Amino acid sequence: MLMNQSEYLQMISSIKHEIKNAQYRAVLGANRELILLYWRIGQIINAHKTWGSTFIENLAADIKLEFPDATGYSVRNLKYMAKLATTYPDEQFVQQLVAQIPWGQNLVLLDKVPDESARSWYLAACAQNGWSRNVLVHQIESGLYERQTLSHKVNNFPAALPPEQSELAQQMMKDPYIFDFIPFREDVVERDMERALVSEVSKLLLELGTGFAFLGNQYHLNVGGDDFYLDLLFYHLKLRSYVVIELKTGEFKPEYAGQLNFYLSAVDGLLKTEDDNPSIGLLLCKTKNNLVAEYSLKDISKPMGVSEYRVTGVLPEELRNQLPSIEDLQTRILPPHIRSASEGDGE
Repeated sequence: MLMNQSEYLQMISSIKHEIKNAQYRAVLGANRELILLYWRIGQIINAHKTWGSTFIENLAADIKLEFPDATGYSVRNLKYMAKLATTYPDEQFVQQLVAQIPWGQNLVLLDKVPDESARSWYLAACAQNGWSRNVLVHQIESGLYERQTLSHKVNNFPAALPPEQSELAQQMMKDPYIFDFIPFREDVVERDMERALVSEVSKLLLELGTGFAFLGNQYHLNVGGDDFYLDLLFYHLKLRSYVVIELKTGEFKPEYAGQLNFYLSAVDGLLKTEDDNPSIGLLLCKTKNNLVAEYSLKDISKPMGVSEYRVTGVLPEELRNQLPSIEDLQTRILPPHIRSASEGDGE
């Protein structure tokens, strides 16, 4: 039987996919076993901590004699193993969350996040998003947990979206957003801020969170012969929704909600397909009166939220090489019909 070239290429592609998946599972499995080993060593150390201050030093030296090529058993690391076992006494919790992220990220959480609830939240977020050590540090230092879980979020998502969509949209939203990669200026205008956000779009995507794909700024829509321009347009892969972001350099005003409501209707009418969920709007303002914002959104049918933003400084230099380019993100995660539309609009 003659070999079919097309079927052969499909077979090769399938085999490559299986190999990559197996390699990924092997890496995860190896990391899980390493973290569990460290946790068990930590338990043993804690059971004998009454043996004095030189106990760990002697232990590190003896391990080095028995396993001269092994790394990771320094005095410092052994003390971290003991801290790991003290911090997480439940082995099932260690298996389910702690062992899902690398040792370096675990050290960051042990050092920087004393609150148990916050630490568990960062553990889950790090495992889900695959944050590097530097990115995790940045998320902690920017107060991501507090901004995403403890802040007073102003939105109408529960009334405007089905429960599952509403919960995802709530998880997407932060208050405030931190744009610490934009040089601070008191007299910044909206267009300047928009240009700064677009020029650093990969860092903007990091702050917005997992699932956002950038489609454009000053995105043109023609409605009944009139031209309108959206400040920033995204597509959210988990929500399967377009997301319109409008920037305001002053305090929130009720009329902003009406303008955004119109933009969402236009996006739903012109861009949304039957496979997409309702478009979502986000107003980013320098300040907001929560009660005014809540009343402004109360009777609006389109899902939208209002958040403040902060321009605080400069993103750490070490993060710059951690972030993908917008071209990489569009190639990897945009649905085909959206990617085609985005590429067409760029010409």
